Formats: sequence, C-alpha cells, structure tokens
Amino acid sequence: MQITVDIEAEEPLFAQLVSGIKEAIGSGRLAPGAPLPSIRQLANDLDLNSKTVAKAYRMLERDNVIQTKGYRGTFVHPEAKEHLAFDLAGWVEAQLADAVETCRARGASDSEIRIAFGAIMQQKQ
Repeated sequence: MQITVDIEAEEPLFAQLVSGIKEAIGSGRLAPGAPLPSIRQLANDLDLNSKTVAKAYRMLERDNVIQTKGYRGTFVHPEAKEHLAFDLAGWVEAQLADAVETCRARGASDSEIRIAFGAIMQQKQ
C-alpha cells in the first residue's frame, strides 16, 4: 500500500492517513476485501506513532470503509466505495451550524451558546 504523509503539513497526520486510504480505495488501488497492514506495521512503514495509525483505522472502521476481523487482520470493507462519500465530520458541522443559527435567531449570544454546548458535552450518556 503506497500512502504518504507530510509531517510539515497543517492537516493532522491521522487525517492524512484517512484521506490516503480513502483515495487508494476510490482509485481502485485497494480493492474490497484487500488486506491492510497491521497498525504496528503501517506505523513503522510511515515512521508514525502507532496511536496515530490506530486513530485513523478507528475512523475508517466507524465509517465502514475498513473492517477489522480480530486476529486475522484489517481489510477493506466489501462496500467501502459506497461509504467513501459520507463525511461524518462535515455532517456534524452542518448540524451544529443549523443549531447555532437557530439559537442566534432566538436571541442567544455566542457566549450563551458556548456555555450551553459545554454543559451538554459534559453530560454523561
């Protein structure tokens, strides 16, 4: 797998990894079912911390782009191409933007919105 990361770039390393793997799948260089290197192996290959690679793999697995099969390894999800277009971070941002706009329209200040957001994020689920 040919993935590169730029440690000088502003984009976080895990995000570069996610983008690189998605691009490899989208271009067909990684086919559905193809094995991926272990976290440790990819971290060694790219000279990264294994936690960085693990975070990228968790995000890709969350989005059904890859799947982990226990001790057998990590593989490209059979329906990965269908899931490449969904951007969870973008969706969350859009939802929050709508909520903030609604709050502002009702007269809430940015400070009140921040305080309320912080309180909601602190609540146990």
